Amino acid sequence: MTRAAALALLVAAPVLGSPVAAETSAAHPEARPFDESVSDALYAQELEQAIAQLEPGRRVLAVFGANWCHDSRALAGWLTSPGFEPLLDAHFEVVFIDVGEPQEGDGRNLDLAARFGVTGIEGTPNLLVIDSKGTLVNTPESAKGWRNAASRSEEAVYAIIASYAGEAE
Repeated sequence: MTRAAALALLVAAPVLGSPVAAETSAAHPEARPFDESVSDALYAQELEQAIAQLEPGRRVLAVFGANWCHDSRALAGWLTSPGFEPLLDAHFEVVFIDVGEPQEGDGRNLDLAARFGVTGIEGTPNLLVIDSKGTLVNTPESAKGWRNAASRSEEAVYAIIASYAGEAE
């Protein structure tokens, strides 16, 4: 899903009753973009397409999470918030991928993360930064280090995401 499509769903969600509806909390916005009804094959296709269509200097932010997860909703909320829009529009394609409940042994799409060297996922969310060559930019450890996303400030999340902005290739 392109950033524009994600934002369109976010805006339309309250009207449509979609699970992408934004919520507001005192500390952070929340969004629910992880769709359990989307097939694993479609998630794989969306990720591959996002990588293949990257323009020079852009990267994919692949967010592996779940709507049941407070931290996944928080990270998704920041990534769909107006304050992040200029950064994301200039440097990233955002793809949200539902992973089910990996900590309960009921994970899904974990093979997609494993293709980029991120294995042993036991919680959510996970943030993979992927360049146009299909290479993981961040480390597997940093990709898995977002389980406290709801307790991070907007400034902290923004700074980390900005640090992954690519240079012209």
